[in-house]
Amino acid sequence: MTMGTTTTQAYGESWYWDNRYANESGPFDWYQKYQSLAPLINLYVPRHSNQHHRILVVGCGNSAFSEGMADDGYDDVVSIDISSVVIQAMQDKYSDRPHLKYLQMDVRDMSAFQTDSFDAVVDKGTLDSLLCGSNSRQNAAEMLDEVWRVLKDKGVYILITYGAPLYRLHLLRESCSWTIKLHVIEKLACEDKSEPPIWELTNPVPLNDDGSSAEELLGNNPDVHYIYVCAKDNSLKPGLKRETSVD
Repeated sequence: MTMGTTTTQAYGESWYWDNRYANESGPFDWYQKYQSLAPLINLYVPRHSNQHHRILVVGCGNSAFSEGMADDGYDDVVSIDISSVVIQAMQDKYSDRPHLKYLQMDVRDMSAFQTDSFDAVVDKGTLDSLLCGSNSRQNAAEMLDEVWRVLKDKGVYILITYGAPLYRLHLLRESCSWTIKLHVIEKLACEDKSEPPIWELTNPVPLNDDGSSAEELLGNNPDVHYIYVCAKDNSLKPGLKRETSVD
């Protein structure tokens, strides 16, 4: 679907999403469904009977992603969206599943959440959406600051995006103190394929300082979504170099 410039500039505005969800029926998952990403989520947010994880899904829309997490054993999933229309719809839909919480909230101001209160934040297209809109850099910086704030130390921000390392690494590094690993998944991962994947989902892609190593390995413009697993590290003081994985 082709979007005009005026439309994409409104991606950071609640009225755009209210209008869209008021006229959209049925669930829609941006980029990937939970089943495709489950092995990676399980890797970085392991499910243990004696360990409780609180997970935040930002820009949830009417996606079934949070439901998929709950069905997979995650028992404390909080989902937020800027649209009051879609949040009301999701609250009604999951009224019989109280452990699935839906709240209307702007990801750039999550002051309703305490600092260091989540073990993981999952973002499937929300940062991309802000980067398409007006005041993109400021909005993205505000969002990343808030994501970092609400995460516990060593908590992970899992960013699923179309943005290659050449376009995302600098933004992530300049925002907060992250230790970053990169994974990739083919865009049509949900479909049955006879050919092996371009890269195994759970294996980190070697990542050098400028991100060029990923392009050298995967080729130019590979048909993948990039997944940045950004671990919050309070030991990295502002101004020190952020770490990237070179597994």
